[in-house]
Amino acid sequence: MATKLNQILAVEKGVKSDTQRKVTDAYHTIQKNALLSGISRTYQPIDDEGEHLPAESTRVQVQAEDLLKQLGTALTRLFDVTATKDWANCVARADVKVEGAVLLESVPVTYLLFLEKQLIDLHTFVSKLPVLDAAETWTLDQSTDCWRTEPVKTTRTKKVPRNHVKAEATDKHPAQVEVYHEDVVVGFWTKIAFSGAVPRKRVNELLERVTKLQDAVKFAREEANGTEVTDQRIGDKVFGYLLG
Repeated sequence: MATKLNQILAVEKGVKSDTQRKVTDAYHTIQKNALLSGISRTYQPIDDEGEHLPAESTRVQVQAEDLLKQLGTALTRLFDVTATKDWANCVARADVKVEGAVLLESVPVTYLLFLEKQLIDLHTFVSKLPVLDAAETWTLDQSTDCWRTEPVKTTRTKKVPRNHVKAEATDKHPAQVEVYHEDVVVGFWTKIAFSGAVPRKRVNELLERVTKLQDAVKFAREEANGTEVTDQRIGDKVFGYLLG
C-alpha cells in the first residue's frame, strides 16, 4: 500500500521528538566516565604466609562504539522520514480553485502553507479597516479621491449687548438701564466631512473573498498532501560513510 505525504507528516513530529530524546540521552551518557571505565585488580602477597585479599573488578558498562551505532540507528529514521517528506514536497502540487475556477495552477505544497499563513494576517488586517460612519451619507469625491458628505449649513452667532431701560430718567434720578446680551446671526458655516475610510459593504466583500481563498488554499493543501511518496533511504548512506 502506497504511503502518502500526509501520513509522513503525521509521523514526522513523533520521530523528531523520539530522536531528540535518544540523542540527548546518548550525549549525557557519553559524559559519564564511570560508565565507560573498567578495572581489574588482584593482590598477590610476597609469600604464602602473607595476607590474602580478594580481587577487585569493575566492568565497562557503556561502549562508545555501541552508542554511536544506537545514535546512527535513531538518526537514520529521522533522516529517512525528513528526506521522504522533502523529496515529496518537490512534487506535491495542487490547483487552487475558487468557485470552480482555477485561480492558481499546480502550486507546490510548501507555497500553499506559506499562503495559508499570509491569508490569516490579511484577514486580520481587512477586518480592522476603518469604516465610514453609517449615520452620514457619503459620496466619492473625484477631485480628492476621498469620500465626502453633503454640505451642512450652520449659523454663527455673536452675543451683542443690548440696553433695556427699566425706568426713564427724571430730575431726581438717572435712568435705570439693564444690560443684556442677544445672540445675533453674524455668518454661516458650511461643513463638508471627508474620509479615507471604506464603506462597510466593501469590507464585507473583501472579507468574503479572503475567506473563500483561505478555504480554497486549505483544500488544495489537503489534495497536495495526498500525493503518494517514495520512501527515501538517506540515513544508511550518511551513517554508512560517517561510521564506516
